[in-house]
Amino acid sequence: MTRKEVAQKIDLAVLKPDAAREDILRGCEQAKIWNVKSLVVLPCWLDLVVQELEGSGVVPSTVIAFPFGAETTDVKVETARWAAQIGAAELDMVMAIGRFKSGDYDYVRHDIEAVVEAAKVARSDAIVKVIIETGYLTNEEKRMAAQIVEAAGADFVKTSTGFGPSGATVEDVRLLKQSVSERVKVKAAGGIRTWQQAKALLEAGADRLGTSSAETILSELTE
Repeated sequence: MTRKEVAQKIDLAVLKPDAAREDILRGCEQAKIWNVKSLVVLPCWLDLVVQELEGSGVVPSTVIAFPFGAETTDVKVETARWAAQIGAAELDMVMAIGRFKSGDYDYVRHDIEAVVEAAKVARSDAIVKVIIETGYLTNEEKRMAAQIVEAAGADFVKTSTGFGPSGATVEDVRLLKQSVSERVKVKAAGGIRTWQQAKALLEAGADRLGTSSAETILSELTE
């Protein structure tokens, strides 16, 4: 893969809780220099990012109920609607992890369905990715969560927030890829810092990578 092709599979993440305005602006510049697919920030910075990325081709993105997935469905829905309306083309929401672990699968599906509907009503081309936080799940739970994500109409199932007990693994990417139809894509995130890691995850079937190390990864590739 060329550097350009890999860049279009990367979501540059600036999601640390102490990220300041200068960090967000630096992320915008990096995203534009390397021409990554999207820049993902916390909701409080979304308006700034939409403004800074206008006309660049980099997609403004934000997170919903990050990093625990514990907000109520109503809160997630309002955040998704607001974000899509002000310019977020992609939304990475966190599954209601505790409710899933409790066996409340109908709740989890409804929670995702409601966010998907709100985002796509506000913006027809909105992409919704659902983080299932694989580090908390057994392999069977990962399969079930991925299938719920698909049934709820989301566009991607995503491995991790990067703030959980573990990040993306080749094994999890393969498992998730096998658990959903071709309609649903897989995003690997968490702990991806080198081209070697990125390459292994892409070869395992990841359609998108979430990382704060886009510059490091892409600088290892030739044009």
